[in-house]
Amino acid sequence: MSAIKKASVGLFSQLLGKREARQVLPAGYMPATKFSEEDVFIVGYPKSGNTWFQDLAAGVVFGALPAFAPPVLVQDLVPDVHAVQHYKRYATPMFFKSHALPTPDYKRVVYLLRDGRDAMVSYYHQLVVLDKGRVDFLEMVQSGKSLFPCKWHKHVEAWLDNPFEAQMIVIKYEELKKNTACEMQRFCDFVGLKRSPVFLQMIAEETVFEKMRDKEIKVGLAESQWPKDKTFRRRGAVGSYKDEMPPEALNAFLMDSDKTLRRCGYL
Repeated sequence: MSAIKKASVGLFSQLLGKREARQVLPAGYMPATKFSEEDVFIVGYPKSGNTWFQDLAAGVVFGALPAFAPPVLVQDLVPDVHAVQHYKRYATPMFFKSHALPTPDYKRVVYLLRDGRDAMVSYYHQLVVLDKGRVDFLEMVQSGKSLFPCKWHKHVEAWLDNPFEAQMIVIKYEELKKNTACEMQRFCDFVGLKRSPVFLQMIAEETVFEKMRDKEIKVGLAESQWPKDKTFRRRGAVGSYKDEMPPEALNAFLMDSDKTLRRCGYL
């Protein structure tokens, strides 16, 4: 082997060693791809109350009071699997936020379901902020361009079919808005937590949309990519599609999603 080749192999080995060294995690930390069968995944199509439920879960499970818990703490306690590479395992089960399609790794699932028409309106406004206005509502609905991980009806149908037979409950955004404490009691029953009705009501009152948006304005988000001059929590209304979704986009959405909307009781 030539001297140059030996030097190259030696340098490669050194770089590989450094890279492997950087992958050594502190005690208690895990890659965000390794889970326990007891872990609970809070899954929903984007803009279906996922961030709200992340705050609710941090409060109900860990006692992180919404009025005081900084966003980075909420993210630490209830990690978003799409936003972190590693997480600290504080307990088993852990609770995770996700938008993923069904996977064998998700054994216990809280599926958040929102009227897809409202989800599309909220998703559109999010993309407008991130893409600085270069979004066509009709094209987004028809082609699925920029929609993660897929179109709304495909996500909902996949999870309702539950191909990997996860233990699962469905919590509707609309019911969560109407009676947050009641839906959080369902959540507690599902995951095996005992919390008093008074405590659940307190968490519910502290996570109402207006309070969480005010908190976001004051302290920001854990998500660094979101512009500081815009609020991630925009409206949070039920039925927002009625005055915000263009008729042609609504008709295109119904072409795909009419059957799913009916299956879920939205039509």
